Amino acid sequence: MDIAITKGCGEDRIAIVRADGSRAETAFPHKGPVPHDAVHFFVERGLGLKRAFWGLVAAGRHPEELAALAKAGGHASATRATEPEVGIVGLIQAERLVECFEAEMWSGGADDGGLLEMAAGGCATSHVAVPVIAPGALARTRAALIAFARDWPTAPIGHTVTLKWEEN
Repeated sequence: MDIAITKGCGEDRIAIVRADGSRAETAFPHKGPVPHDAVHFFVERGLGLKRAFWGLVAAGRHPEELAALAKAGGHASATRATEPEVGIVGLIQAERLVECFEAEMWSGGADDGGLLEMAAGGCATSHVAVPVIAPGALARTRAALIAFARDWPTAPIGHTVTLKWEEN
């Protein structure tokens, strides 16, 4: 699946072309120095989270319906701390890990132990386990995010990056 992220003024745009040729488009507001959904891409790819946000999009879900899916399925937040449905566990695990990587990027830190501690707390609050993470995967994911974040903030409006989601 090809994921084209185009930098906008107050929001960025995503255009998706799945392996079967189907397409989806959406926009999302700026949140931090790099697009939130790009962080999802690097975290999910780097940690092998195939049934999270981008895996569900590759399987045919529209990105905009995933927030409603998570909410309906018991997405744990400050006001909805319930046991999630099995089908969205990967989605919630990815969100908690994405938040940890974003916090790390915003703070300028880089500590596997601290990141995993944050992830454990977030996952516990969301009633999901921290996914099994292969040795070296955190460092590889962090390096990919740093490389992406090096150019994105200074890229001009209209700049597009295409990311390739490998299915399977």
